[in-house]
Amino acid sequence: MSSSQQLPANAVPASELGLTEEQVQLLQNGQQEVAAANPGSTSSRAASRASSQGLLMMDSSSLAQLGRHFDRVMQSIQQRLEFLTQQSQIVTLSIYDQAGNLIDNADAEIQRYHDIMAQIDELELEFDKIANIRDIVKDFRRHAEELERELDRSGSSSSRRERHGHSHSSHRNHGHSSSGKRRS
Repeated sequence: MSSSQQLPANAVPASELGLTEEQVQLLQNGQQEVAAANPGSTSSRAASRASSQGLLMMDSSSLAQLGRHFDRVMQSIQQRLEFLTQQSQIVTLSIYDQAGNLIDNADAEIQRYHDIMAQIDELELEFDKIANIRDIVKDFRRHAEELERELDRSGSSSSRRERHGHSHSSHRNHGHSSSGKRRS
């Protein structure tokens, strides 16, 4: 059999249509999908044979089926686009809301940060005041301890003198008082 005898009627080699490879591939895939959707029809079997041989069916019935198939594909794509557009709008609004919330939250966190920094500044000032007072108290304590040591030193040397002097004077006092008592 010659190749012309194997060709279905109204089948044209795709290469003669002046289409790009991608366009030919889309037409052949569409033709196969139409054939698969209507497996019992004669035109579907012819379209399937033509596609498998790199041919496209160019009769009005096959082209009408192919046209309806691409209408459904386009409608499906359009519905998917509409759905995805709605989803993108939802995502955009959500992001916008989140961004607004983030800005509000960021403003609140910035204010909280400023409040914390102000508290830190206040505490650092208070710390410096207390450190200064502590140093003054340490100086007072050191000075008081020095005075107490000096008093203890001078007190112990005067007590020694007093104790030593007191025993002499008490002997004297006893002597004076006994002599004074005697005189009276």
